[in-house]
Amino acid sequence: MTAAAMDGDPPAGSAGVGTDFAKPPVNEPREPEQFLMQAPPGNPLLLPHTLQELLSKDSVQVELIPEKKGLFLKHVEYEVSSKRFKCSVYRRYNDFVVFHEMLLQKFPYRMVPALPPKRMLGADREFIESRRRALKRFINLVARHPPFSEDVLLKLFLSFSGSDVQNKLRELVQGVGDEFLTCRLATQAKDFLPADIQAQFAASRELIRNIYNSFYKLRDRAERIASRAIDNASDLLIFGKELSALGSDTTPLPSWAALNNSTWGTLKQALKGLSVEFALLADKAVQQGKQEENDVVEKLNLFLDLLQSYKDLCERHEKGVLHKHQRALHKYSMMKKQMMSATVQNKEPESVEQLESRIVEQENAILTMELRNYFSLYCLHQETQLIHIYLPLTSHILGAFVNSQIQGHKEMSKVWNELKPKLSCLFVGSSNMPTPPLSPPDGNFFSN
Repeated sequence: MTAAAMDGDPPAGSAGVGTDFAKPPVNEPREPEQFLMQAPPGNPLLLPHTLQELLSKDSVQVELIPEKKGLFLKHVEYEVSSKRFKCSVYRRYNDFVVFHEMLLQKFPYRMVPALPPKRMLGADREFIESRRRALKRFINLVARHPPFSEDVLLKLFLSFSGSDVQNKLRELVQGVGDEFLTCRLATQAKDFLPADIQAQFAASRELIRNIYNSFYKLRDRAERIASRAIDNASDLLIFGKELSALGSDTTPLPSWAALNNSTWGTLKQALKGLSVEFALLADKAVQQGKQEENDVVEKLNLFLDLLQSYKDLCERHEKGVLHKHQRALHKYSMMKKQMMSATVQNKEPESVEQLESRIVEQENAILTMELRNYFSLYCLHQETQLIHIYLPLTSHILGAFVNSQIQGHKEMSKVWNELKPKLSCLFVGSSNMPTPPLSPPDGNFFSN
């Protein structure tokens, strides 16, 4: 819907609000009070948070606990530990699913991160670990989201230790209504929005789509770099083992090679001992790969999850609120036509009154849809700010990547340098005369 259409006056007789979407009067008793969100001081549209403030809201760990074997199925369970609430609880994937559903029900106009897929048949350890990481990203994004972090849903999910957490979560949302009904500023959202909100929304959506595409490619390359480090570790380990196997060979020398017996024995002894250094090199490469998986790839995935939740929110706004508003306007138009037809045809007063009553109800529904549309844009504006607050995470990610590369190369360089003197015996012949150096002066064995 265009800004001009939304700025128009509501239909005549639409001062009331339909019962399905009614906003409770301010003076109506509210129980419990925490369900009604308070208006922040100053301009409520602007978020005052910094990235560090968001990251410090909570740090939640999600760890696998040993699988419980049922009669036929294995159930994966997680230990979820919140630094903020200073407690640990056990949760299953379905608990996360219900928590996610309740968040969407209560906060339909906010960025609710998506959950990883359900367990598939034949799910292996790699899938289970990948899902654990995704659940950890999900719950940390939720725990650091301004409205979510202060909501009772989050506190219950992170601190309730009873066995019926799913029912408790549903009970918290039942009969309360979504954020539009619980926010004091919901019906005033239009007053805080800039006049060009539609243009800003379109521009922000395009920008964040481009950022997402770039970060998606960065994440893929970071994954490959980390994977190569781990593959390099495997190659180094095998390389060292092969040298050790060569040095441990017990095949006797033929008599015609006896003249070089002492040289071969010395070489074998030196080769056998090199496996220790290559194992250490492999260990350093694995550490670097794992560190980059945790500090670079996972942070990129976290930001991608956030960006994807923004894209999902934009779709919900267009396909949800706007679509419902358009349908309500279409229905209203059809009713007006029926009313005009009934008036012309002088139908029974009773049927005309029923039609008039339905038109008034539809006008109320349209007004509510318009208010919801503005509130949705209000929330979108704040969620866009939240994305930009998270953007400096880029420097954290790049810093972690650079530090990992520096530290990894430094540690491996130290091992390589310690290894180099041990090769000296490989270049001493039977007459104790040096053989050709490690590499020719020009670095090319095949130069003329």
